[in-house]
Amino acid sequence: MKQGTTIITLDNGYHLWTNTQGTGDIHLLALHGGPGGNHEYWEDTAQQLAKQGLNVQVHMYDQLGSWYSDQPDYSQHENQKLLTYDYFLDEVEEVRQKLGIDHFYLIGQSWGGALVQMYSLKYGQHLKGAIISSMVDNIDEYVVNVNKIREKIMTADQLAYMKQVEANGNYDDAKYQGLVDILNKGYVDRKQPAAISHLIDTTATDVYGAFQGDNEFVITGKLKEWDVRDQLKNDQVPTLVTFGEHETMPLATGKRMAETIPHARWATTPEGGHHHMIDNAPVYYDHLATFIRDVENDNFND
Repeated sequence: MKQGTTIITLDNGYHLWTNTQGTGDIHLLALHGGPGGNHEYWEDTAQQLAKQGLNVQVHMYDQLGSWYSDQPDYSQHENQKLLTYDYFLDEVEEVRQKLGIDHFYLIGQSWGGALVQMYSLKYGQHLKGAIISSMVDNIDEYVVNVNKIREKIMTADQLAYMKQVEANGNYDDAKYQGLVDILNKGYVDRKQPAAISHLIDTTATDVYGAFQGDNEFVITGKLKEWDVRDQLKNDQVPTLVTFGEHETMPLATGKRMAETIPHARWATTPEGGHHHMIDNAPVYYDHLATFIRDVENDNFND
């Protein structure tokens, strides 16, 4: 398979940036978070797995609306159908087809982890294994947890200020954004490597806003209805559920998910935040390589 970057044309006429790294017969398709993030924290995944003694072809792409891929004018009514769960789920399947991979592993972080859950339930026949990285099966438990974290790390005055800004809907307030960054540095991007820093914000705000809303603490977009708790028991795909031990998602939820999915394993990354594949790469990729190797060798014990 062609290594490096390939631009694929979707059936709807839009173009997606894709990139393949690594060698071997095992294929891993990586989904980024956000929604509206990009592929960058998966860039060295093939190299990290090679360090673990596992050769894997890692395929990554920027979802429609994100960084290197086409960015539709979402103000046009006909493009609103592109801002739905169904669109992004079926986009994963179309990318799989156009890359020509099957019987593969699917990994997704945060929002990408939601897509992994949906894909496993709808298209699980194409999967050898699924990896849900730092994503809950319902949004309510996340909102409770992230606000508990905020109450723990903020002073009473800081907390009151943030809630007042949120009540006024003034999310661009500089002081407010500075307080949000405290959470980011402690629980989301703990390591903050310069290699994936940018001079501008690369978030696809139209996509993020449609699903998340204005910020991490109050969900006003489509994700406020995210809840697949009653469906995970039907997921038959071998699954790794992996969370950072110092992140915004509640670990108790992740552990429960691993107990609910019939064939699942639970793993956590010490000192890892929401992006624990960067914060503590050796441990994260040891868990991932061990999971893939066990599935490949018919040695996966859930």
